[in-house]
Amino acid sequence: MGNVHFFRGSDAEMSGKGSGGGFISQKISKSITLYYTTTPTSEDHCFCPAKNIPAPTASIPLTSASPASDSSFTSSTLPLLDYPSAPLLSGPLSPTSVSLQTTHSSDSPSISSTSSSRPLLLLFPWLGARPGAVAKYRDLYLEHGMDVLVVESSVMHFLWPRWGLDYGLEVVRVLKEPRFSERPLLVHACSIGGYTFTQLLIHIVQGQEKYASLAQRVIGHVYDSIVAGTLEHMAIGLGKTVFPRLEFLVKNAAMLYFWLFKTHTADFYNNGIRVFHNSPVTAPALFFFCENDALCDTVVMETIIDLWRKRGVAVESRSWKKSIHAAHLRCHPEDYLSTLEKFLNSLPIAPLKAKM
Repeated sequence: MGNVHFFRGSDAEMSGKGSGGGFISQKISKSITLYYTTTPTSEDHCFCPAKNIPAPTASIPLTSASPASDSSFTSSTLPLLDYPSAPLLSGPLSPTSVSLQTTHSSDSPSISSTSSSRPLLLLFPWLGARPGAVAKYRDLYLEHGMDVLVVESSVMHFLWPRWGLDYGLEVVRVLKEPRFSERPLLVHACSIGGYTFTQLLIHIVQGQEKYASLAQRVIGHVYDSIVAGTLEHMAIGLGKTVFPRLEFLVKNAAMLYFWLFKTHTADFYNNGIRVFHNSPVTAPALFFFCENDALCDTVVMETIIDLWRKRGVAVESRSWKKSIHAAHLRCHPEDYLSTLEKFLNSLPIAPLKAKM
């Protein structure tokens, strides 16, 4: 896994003017970064709208190439690429209540100095998310007493699912390390992040007793714009993203790719779909989605929500008739944050409840 190390000098990412606190970031691997606060956060903070969040590009959906034999579902919640950004639905947003300064130094306190009981937020951003946009989500949780582990996704993790599974196992092993092994977990997955988190779920299911405690440690999970659609919609999205002028050609090429490598792609996706529908994580869940999202079939989304509720999972959802894929925080800041705040207050996180 390699040693945890600090960034230095210009590698430090600044997230704006300080607000009386700060955080330290530690690179655990190329795509996994830990953020934790260095000073106590104020107990009278509340969620406030973010400002100038770049509109994320949308992910591409996928589904089973052929119906799964043991599942009635034919659409997937697993995403892929990002579309070009779309215009905002609302005007400029008000600033966040927190803009923390990042400090990186070899003399900074060890990761072990973070509280072993402090909740750890697993943040799975959308593909190609800009640091400033990710910071808006990260700071919301840092401000409310959580440490944040940002787990970035790669398009190759989707195009060749075996690599995605390897990456999922890497994340699972990080969470099993002594410094993290006893900490309660909260998940916030956006777009392709839902696919990446599903790779962790697959290992949890396959590992049975070895990783069972990991699922039990999750106290809540939030899904923002996970993709529910057909394999053909995924191919169309790939064309719109990579070569817009050759959209039709790219779509057909993508469909051919999934057909030729069915056992290495579509079959893996089918397994991921089944695992997500029957997720070993039964903690309360929150879904954000919109009706005009070309990558989200709202009927499929509602079916998934209904399925989870029938399994005994407490599920909340917030949808809009018009919004932007993976940009609901930017388009509907007050609504998004109030829904998220209400959900977090319902979870067994004492420090959060005090701050809310």
